[in-house]
Amino acid sequence: MNSLMILGATGLVGGHALAQATADPRVGRIVAPTRRPLDPPRPGVENPPLDVAALEPGAPWWSVDAVICALGSTRREAGSAEAFRALDHGAVVEALGIARRHGCRVAAVVSSVGADADARALYLRTKGQMELDAARLGFESLTLLRPALLEGDRPRTRPLERAAGVAMRTLAPLVPRRYRAVRAERVAHALLASVIAARPGVHIVESELL
Repeated sequence: MNSLMILGATGLVGGHALAQATADPRVGRIVAPTRRPLDPPRPGVENPPLDVAALEPGAPWWSVDAVICALGSTRREAGSAEAFRALDHGAVVEALGIARRHGCRVAAVVSSVGADADARALYLRTKGQMELDAARLGFESLTLLRPALLEGDRPRTRPLERAAGVAMRTLAPLVPRRYRAVRAERVAHALLASVIAARPGVHIVESELL
């Protein structure tokens, strides 16, 4: 792969994806647009500024072979249902669309277990609608990952998710495999593997396969 973009590189999954990509000899140029500069900086990684509320479709760094999208939040983090949807649906689909128009052929996107465009729950409905719209962009290869609760050291503390993680680990033997917590680095590995393999078509990877 000559070039790879990682969106969400300062987050839990995106950070692991960036670390794995920089260590993989199969990946050439890496572009990691972020709101704040990477800290610490990653030698050899292009790190242009990114404002998800005002994306710059004309920027030349959108021209890549493949894109990994790990952008995402929660309603609580975003501050409102509208702000959450603007990021997890609007910004994700817009960014993927810009990359596609610049010639990107391959994409892998983090969604959620239970994603369903017709779900009553805002989070799952938003993720499901994002999946549908991403699939309409015409990527030659698109992989949608649906992890359950993510485990790992987050850049920002989420007390409720930390408590939920403890509960899920305690109850793991009683929980169906699809809904068990999954390590963030495993999700990142699956993202990277999917864009390198670039299997034609649209593929959904459920949490139990991660």
